[in-house]
Amino acid sequence: MTIERKPIRRGGIRSAGYDRGARVLEIEFDNGSVIQHTAVGEEIARRFLSSASPGSYYKDNIQEEFTVRRVR
Repeated sequence: MTIERKPIRRGGIRSAGYDRGARVLEIEFDNGSVIQHTAVGEEIARRFLSSASPGSYYKDNIQEEFTVRRVR
């Protein structure tokens, strides 16, 4: 699965993208690691991707709430 990521460059996050059909949120961090969270709802993904503070939003609403898989 290839998810198109858009640059974020804030809060330790380099880029992120969302696959609506698969409900997968993919995040690339400044250290180069890439992870995917599964079963993420569209509204959560939209709020994260448009957040002025994506690092905080990620920690507060996504990190511990959704299954994670390391891609790189």
